Amino acid sequence: MTTSTPTAPVALAAGDEMPSSQFGPLTRSHIVRYAGSGGDFNPIHHDEEFARAAGMPGVFGMGLLHGGVLAQRLTAWVGLANIRSFRIRFTGQVWPGDLLSFGGRVTGVREAGGQQVADLELVVTRQSGEPVIKGSAVVQVAR
Repeated sequence: MTTSTPTAPVALAAGDEMPSSQFGPLTRSHIVRYAGSGGDFNPIHHDEEFARAAGMPGVFGMGLLHGGVLAQRLTAWVGLANIRSFRIRFTGQVWPGDLLSFGGRVTGVREAGGQQVADLELVVTRQSGEPVIKGSAVVQVAR
């Protein structure tokens, strides 16, 4: 499947929402694959015994795994060339079996540095509705 991302600034207005999407359920294979590609070999993410000894109920996904998926979903919506800033804060672990939902909305449009930009609020939630990432972005938009 081929998808294209915008290269020119897109038209956005306050209240517009990023197309909703899901990822998962998260598997141990996702975690191990991300460890290999991202270089995060902390055993708390793949060794059940180690994770329990550290006080966790079990292994969990790296924050940047689902943070990266959020960045990809944002890029698909507005285009990489239009992203001016992207910030995320991890608010909870993601466990094997979690189904993640990705969303965002435009909170405002303004002039900045001679460009029209939109401020975005981003969120990743697990199936219970609990947020596991809260974030923001600033993207260039069409005038």
